[in-house]
Amino acid sequence: MATPKILYAHGFASGPLSKKGVAVHDHLAGRGLAVELLDLRVPTPSGLRLSRMVEVVRAAIGDADRVLAIGSSLGGLTVARAAERDPRIAKTLLLAPAFRFVERWRARMGEVEWEQWRREGRYRVEDHATGGTLEIDFGFMEDAARVDVEWPDVKVPTTIVHGVRDESVDPWLSRTFAATRPHVTLVEVDDDHQLLGSIDVILREVDRMLEG
Repeated sequence: MATPKILYAHGFASGPLSKKGVAVHDHLAGRGLAVELLDLRVPTPSGLRLSRMVEVVRAAIGDADRVLAIGSSLGGLTVARAAERDPRIAKTLLLAPAFRFVERWRARMGEVEWEQWRREGRYRVEDHATGGTLEIDFGFMEDAARVDVEWPDVKVPTTIVHGVRDESVDPWLSRTFAATRPHVTLVEVDDDHQLLGSIDVILREVDRMLEG
């Protein structure tokens, strides 16, 4: 069987050179394999759109007929949404996937802050890729609400790695997603949302993706 194309999608307010992405890149390079580290800061870092992120994943497939897609946090949600649309994605590995994205943000912010963001149009967040800040426009949430409806309908073999101490994306979401889907395997680790203490587990699961 031909070697599949491998894609990696970074998380929110991160970038292609995220620590986990680079770790996956270097690990696979050691095996003589390439991974494409996608840039999901589209169409601009402050004017993000989930719909455009999904299209970045699909466009990166190119003429490949079999793809393994890895995604972290919002990148995990993006990969899941791409996989439900594109049958060329044969397997997915989701790292603390940001399921129920808009719903969670609204609940965490509260209605007062949420409505302020809607009125003012901008919300400041830390930019982990540059060390600065980003002013995310509210159109990001409006677009995400149209794309991220219910749970992603992913039908391919999928592994989720999620930290039990994740305070950004409740591990209950991954448990719920995996519970009724026999093709989904959940690996829980003693870690937080960043999963930087679980790189070895992630790389092990990357290797398992390549089997078969």
